[in-house]
Amino acid sequence: MTIEIKVPQLPESVADATLVAWHRKAGDAVSRDENLADLETDKVVLEVPAPTNGVLKEIRIQGGTTVTSGQVLAIIEEGAAAAPAPRREPQAAGGAQPNAAAAPPGAEAAKLSPSVRRLVEENRLDPGQIPASGKDGRLTKSDVVGFLDRKSTAPAAPAAPATPAARPAAREGRADQRVAMTRLRQRIAERLVAAQSTQALLTTFNEVDLSAVIALRARYKDRFEKEFGVKLGFMGLFAKASIEALKKFPVVNASVEGTDIVYHEYYDIGVAVSTDRGLMVPIVRDADRKSLATVEKEIGAYAVKAREGNIAIEDLTGGTFTITNGGVFGSLLSTPIVNAPQSAILGMHKTQDRPIVVDGEIVVRPMMYIALTYDHRIIDGREAVQFLVAVKEALEVPARMLLGI
Repeated sequence: MTIEIKVPQLPESVADATLVAWHRKAGDAVSRDENLADLETDKVVLEVPAPTNGVLKEIRIQGGTTVTSGQVLAIIEEGAAAAPAPRREPQAAGGAQPNAAAAPPGAEAAKLSPSVRRLVEENRLDPGQIPASGKDGRLTKSDVVGFLDRKSTAPAAPAAPATPAARPAAREGRADQRVAMTRLRQRIAERLVAAQSTQALLTTFNEVDLSAVIALRARYKDRFEKEFGVKLGFMGLFAKASIEALKKFPVVNASVEGTDIVYHEYYDIGVAVSTDRGLMVPIVRDADRKSLATVEKEIGAYAVKAREGNIAIEDLTGGTFTITNGGVFGSLLSTPIVNAPQSAILGMHKTQDRPIVVDGEIVVRPMMYIALTYDHRIIDGREAVQFLVAVKEALEVPARMLLGI
């Protein structure tokens, strides 16, 4: 019995997807629920599982093709057995096996995210030979790229002297490589250009003394992690401080629709996460109603899902305000861009010991520059500055913020 493998139902806001790569070829045996191919949309990567055990009889659509919901991708012969592998000739001593494919073993490939798996297969690598630095021994994209860089710069075996007529080597440090943008990268580019062309964006800055936050974390981090099973980080505290400021200045939590200003009476906080595929902004919904521990858990879970390519489009939809942390990469100061249709974004940066004046005395404190980029069409400079001051005050006295006084 033959079964059609179709493009799964795409999310409502997604019109089509790109078939990135097949992980099996025609004639291969497949197992039920095994991922056969990756589909990339503007926001997420979707997997196409095998509906049953059998043999992949026919592939009708090749990688790189744009597809839509319900389109037939391939045919499976249910319950069939794969054709026997061709007899392999004995390998000569010291010689390489002719046309040996370095396809990743199934057990190793199952652990790879779609972007890493694609890179491994395109370069015909064995993931078991690449040192992994990810969580639980997972292979990351940077691991593969680093491996390829080391491989390309490794000294080659001595070659016979070139004759006078021989052409110089093709690669002399001035090579070009053309790579198509992923769907996500194209979408990011479109949204950033649209934000700059439709919003009147300005940025205001301030700085925060994080002495009290650092002392709070040092005092309670072990007990917090033991009690709630999650580490007490900066992002949860910044989310709570932002909500306190948003309640004081509701227009910062608003958005523009035509000639109307829509004031959102809820607080869905987006948290920017950097992944191998690009920047994603999962949403912590109703963050004002959740405890600090719950906010930290959701942020951590979203970050893992985003980096492993398992995040759902629903996790990325909506949001009334965004926080981004360039400090994890060492940024001391930046001007973040608004995640439209939102009207503002808070930028965190690197914490650095700096001398400041307190009560007439020069002291060294752990300081962080913070930035608020905002849409000047509806947010005035006074409101933007006061919002940032409110965030600063909440973080410099975190006990008052957490106690609600």
